Amino acid sequence: MLDFDKIILDGTLIAIAFLALLIAASIYNFRLFLNKGDIPPDIFAAVAPKTDREKRVSLLVSIPILLLVFGLPLYSTYTFAWQNPGVDYSTLFAHLFLVSLIPNLADLLILDWLIINTITPSFFVHEGTEGFAGYKDYGFHLRQHLIALPFLTLVVAGFAWLVFATA
Repeated sequence: MLDFDKIILDGTLIAIAFLALLIAASIYNFRLFLNKGDIPPDIFAAVAPKTDREKRVSLLVSIPILLLVFGLPLYSTYTFAWQNPGVDYSTLFAHLFLVSLIPNLADLLILDWLIINTITPSFFVHEGTEGFAGYKDYGFHLRQHLIALPFLTLVVAGFAWLVFATA
């Protein structure tokens, strides 16, 4: 049986840490997230490519981001399995999927739609792209999240199997 209190608590804590890291890195240098799938096409086409230094810093920033979005849901699922000996694979999969979905939804709803699309603070605007339509393109962010959903599902399936096989 799923523990929805654990799912909501763990997913929310991961989402808060994830959003804090993304916002802090964006304030430091929003260009770190200048990737084709992360930026609406009109904006991406108008901005100079990342410098070599920005590419290196982006790689360094991606390490804690990956640990947050993959490592912590995996840890949550391990602790769930330890608290529930004999739990089946489908329950582990559901737990891990739901815990992983919370930061994903927080990214879409809070960071993308609320902060970037609705409020659009200056530190989220690339120089020379002020007023571009992409900053108000809610559909772009939704499509990108939907495109990533099958990948998330496959990763969750593999990680749930790992927990099931080792817990």
